[in-house]
Amino acid sequence: MSTDLTILYRGPLASCDYDCPYCPFAKRRDTGEQLRSDRAALERFTAWAAERTGHRLSVLFTPWGEGLVRSWYRRALVEMSRLPHVSRVAIQTNLSCRTGWLAEADRDKVALWCTYHPGQTPYERFLARCRELAALGVRHSVGIVGLDEHLEEARRLRAALPSEVYLWVNAAEGHTYTDEEADRWTALDPLFPYSRHPHRSAGLPCRTGESVVSVDGDGTVRRCHFVRAELGNLYDGSYQDSLGPRGCPLDVCDCHIGYVHLETLPLYDVFAGGVLERIPADPVRMPADPVRRPARPASAPGGPVSPGPSRSPLPFVSR
Repeated sequence: MSTDLTILYRGPLASCDYDCPYCPFAKRRDTGEQLRSDRAALERFTAWAAERTGHRLSVLFTPWGEGLVRSWYRRALVEMSRLPHVSRVAIQTNLSCRTGWLAEADRDKVALWCTYHPGQTPYERFLARCRELAALGVRHSVGIVGLDEHLEEARRLRAALPSEVYLWVNAAEGHTYTDEEADRWTALDPLFPYSRHPHRSAGLPCRTGESVVSVDGDGTVRRCHFVRAELGNLYDGSYQDSLGPRGCPLDVCDCHIGYVHLETLPLYDVFAGGVLERIPADPVRMPADPVRRPARPASAPGGPVSPGPSRSPLPFVSR
């Protein structure tokens, strides 16, 4: 078993304080019993992590709902950030919560992946939260879903954020972008071409299942959130013998938290030191004389793979 392990944790929590029309979990209410179950599951996981002193851990919390409005998620980030064997602890959040509690965390280790949802929170309030994070010295990225109605708000946000704060754009699920539309989003996020199309992944090497795993509230370990096959259980250690290199069993991967781990993409170099919080290692720019880099590999075990129907060049990181 590798001594370095990245864990994507997703417990039972599914409630959110927002009502985004593009999200199936918007405004879902968890019962008191469901919230108690989520809290118990998270506390079990953090206790397990605290005991794994012989391993180097990195953790990204990816709740279906909004975690940071719950005290147990805030406490988990603070406590885990202080563990010597935890390299990074991060969470996906809509940033609707207060930020002062982060002063108690190790700010060299804690990080936030923040999504701005126009129409769900006032722009100035969200921007103020981002400025609070910057003042606290908390690593964070900021992003938005690439819908036409979000474009002007995204431009406004990009202009207001410090240049060193990465603004990412997620392609809207089920949305097809013309080259002209994609160019508008790429002007804001030079890495948008990676999100624009699903990535062919069948049989291709991926770090998930080897150095990256997904864990649910019961401790069931899977290679990632998108592959249902079980590798074992975290708490009885049965997953350990299942870890190892393997090709992806799915035809395509279309979510950043999945395809970022594909070994056929250069994203571990692009996000070196910031894979979990989605922060590039260096300023990202488009080549002055673009040479098209396929979004998908030109070949794979078992035969050739089409790079897919994209004319947009993929960006690189300048060093």
